[in-house]
Amino acid sequence: MSDKLRVAQVLAGAEHGGAENFFVRLSVALQASGQIDERAFIRRHGHRLDALRSQGVEAEGFRFGGSLDFYDSWVYRRRLNKFNPDVVMTWMGRASAATPKGDYVLVNRLGHYYKLKYYQQADYWVGISKGICRHLIEGGMPEDRVVHIPNFADETPVEPLPRDSFNTPADVPLLLAAGRLHVNKGFDTLLRALVDVPDAFLWLAGSGPEEQSLTSLCTELGLDQRVRFLGWRNDVTALMRSVDAFVCPSRHEGLGSIVMESFAHRCPIIATRSQGPGEVIENEKTGLLTDIDDVGQLTEAIKRTLGNETLRQQWVDNASGVYASTYSREVIVSSYLDFYKRITNR
Repeated sequence: MSDKLRVAQVLAGAEHGGAENFFVRLSVALQASGQIDERAFIRRHGHRLDALRSQGVEAEGFRFGGSLDFYDSWVYRRRLNKFNPDVVMTWMGRASAATPKGDYVLVNRLGHYYKLKYYQQADYWVGISKGICRHLIEGGMPEDRVVHIPNFADETPVEPLPRDSFNTPADVPLLLAAGRLHVNKGFDTLLRALVDVPDAFLWLAGSGPEEQSLTSLCTELGLDQRVRFLGWRNDVTALMRSVDAFVCPSRHEGLGSIVMESFAHRCPIIATRSQGPGEVIENEKTGLLTDIDDVGQLTEAIKRTLGNETLRQQWVDNASGVYASTYSREVIVSSYLDFYKRITNR
């Protein structure tokens, strides 16, 4: 048997989502380090199982149907114990609730300000922002067992799409927003702000429960000619390379991995002072911050960003440097490996 650390990554997430994408990215990067033996235990989403397996991560699929799905829960725990992990890291509530303490170090990783009901039994906790770490400590978790490790971006080099993609005029100012179409993301505020930026077009990439509401609002505001709903996309970094600025209008955002994507791919960013972006972005240096749900501020920030290429260049230069030193794949993978070794005394 290998003397490498054996690490199980457990996710019972949605079919699509930013956390789910990062789960694949981190699992692949950790396995590629050659320093651990890793296995992923996830929901039976075929595209995610294929993505993991094709990049060298052993992966198993389960229903993760909830507390009453006794048989599947038993199968999952049996397979987990058979793997004999040194460390088990669970992602979000359902996976954490499904994973008992065992003959391993149990780590809960939190990417948002979740209620802590399902996170009480872990040995250690990882918060992807300093604010989430404070939330954990204020919720009663021992401070010396709470660790801050952010996310890294998809660093794969990409080519921009043509500016006239999606039936967009080639010569107009172009904005991008992306994420799950959920009320927390604040895309309705962005649409309202866009009304008073009459030349700008918006690509909105994502799917979710607010899709119908947003398309109706778009029509109500007279924006149908300037907004393109792209659906869920797996090429957001290429979209970032194609536009003049990225807008993150969230009401609630744990970290906002999309901020790291914009830093890494040199896309100027405008964001609200929601929890994660407000922590990561230095206003006027690595991007622009506006108050949550302030349509007027967001409108002015968009106008200012689109109207000053010199400022945009300064922001992306600064953000690129911050990303390389703080949020890069190399930095984050090293942080996780050091953490796993420390908590197992290896």
